[in-house]
Amino acid sequence: MKAKTWFWPVIQVVLLVFFCNGCKKSVPEPDGDKIGTAANLFQLTPDYQPGTYRNMDKIFNTRAFRHGSTVFALPHAANPLVSVAYSPDGNHNYDINDFILRNNISGLLIIKNGQIVLERYALGNSETSKWTSFSVAKSITSTLIGMAVKDGKISNLHDSVTKYLPVMKGTAYEGVTVCQLLQMSSGVSWNEDYTDPASQIGAMFQVILNGQAGGIISLLSGLPRASVPGTKFLYSTGETFLESQVLKVALGGETMSGYLQRKLWSVMGMEADGYWILESPNGSEFGGGNVSMTLRDYGRFGMFILNNGIVNGDSLLPQGWVNEASAPAADSPQCGYGMLYSTLNNVPDPYYYPHGYGYNWWVLPDSPWGSWDHLGDASWWGEYAVNASDAKFTNLEGSFLAQGIYGQFIHINKKQNMVTVIWSAWPEPWIDPREYEYYCFINAAAQKLNQ
Repeated sequence: MKAKTWFWPVIQVVLLVFFCNGCKKSVPEPDGDKIGTAANLFQLTPDYQPGTYRNMDKIFNTRAFRHGSTVFALPHAANPLVSVAYSPDGNHNYDINDFILRNNISGLLIIKNGQIVLERYALGNSETSKWTSFSVAKSITSTLIGMAVKDGKISNLHDSVTKYLPVMKGTAYEGVTVCQLLQMSSGVSWNEDYTDPASQIGAMFQVILNGQAGGIISLLSGLPRASVPGTKFLYSTGETFLESQVLKVALGGETMSGYLQRKLWSVMGMEADGYWILESPNGSEFGGGNVSMTLRDYGRFGMFILNNGIVNGDSLLPQGWVNEASAPAADSPQCGYGMLYSTLNNVPDPYYYPHGYGYNWWVLPDSPWGSWDHLGDASWWGEYAVNASDAKFTNLEGSFLAQGIYGQFIHINKKQNMVTVIWSAWPEPWIDPREYEYYCFINAAAQKLNQ
């Protein structure tokens, strides 16, 4: 998920080879939107990113999940957040408008104590727009796994993957548990580097472009083992797709979208339908990414997690699930704070990144965070490098978030009783200095709201 800026010209060339055929060839352009094709999703120029991200159903096979007859109220606060002053480097001061413009933000929502204190739209979006999540969907997939545990569909997170997917017997996934998938710790080899023409991430998306039912399972079945299960963190979208396949079998054939609609979407009071891209026409949901919904419905999902999975007095998740899912497990040092890209996980270019990892949730440490390596290094981040101040993110302690490429976030902050949603159209898949600036902004916003 983390990619260095100087890789991007290579990424463009490689992805041109990978994504040579789109899922849908002819694309209408409603309301003046410029919409790319599935083939160039990762090569979009800034003028094509917004229109494409809010019209994914025009270029991919998708399945809808429907809202119910009632809407969970998100009233606007009597005293909204009108000003925030923050500084990523300790020298330059910025406000809300600067934050939106500097970071190519297309949607910004902050909910505090159940009320909207800040809601902004940009890049052609409005309150009815549906924006793609990229890997934010991973946290939704893990939440559905939790619901299936609550419902007795999955008996235990320590069940072997092959209990649900016998087709994986004899592969590197034999002996891997569902929990290890959630922690990105299966020990199975995976290459999520878009600079590598032989990467598995490229092969996986080629399956989706070809509409090849069962193609991703076939790809995963052929992967070798790289380490003992449960000992190394390795970010892999393949892991989350396999989670979705475990869930599909556990549900007895009910689709993920159908389960999401029945268990949460129509019950929680979402205001609009959403949709999930599919591996193939009428096939499996791509559990590793790309659901689409309105900004406020992203916020409502965040509220569901903030409230520990309780809706109308009923708990839809196992007792203690949210706390368990949103912290690195004590017996999983590879997922610990600051360990994800360290020598412990045998990464080729180790550096200190302060987060830990739970069940498809990124977890922020208590303050101080320690040194976040390379933020000011132009050889890593080019023009985006920032001479970061020694920030004390005291208002973010114990918080956690879902993250997606190009700057998508759902941030859950229990101590502040606050949910933040950000949509972005970053010019590159991941930019650590921009992620860092996000924390500077939301920490300052929390501070302002506490005054």
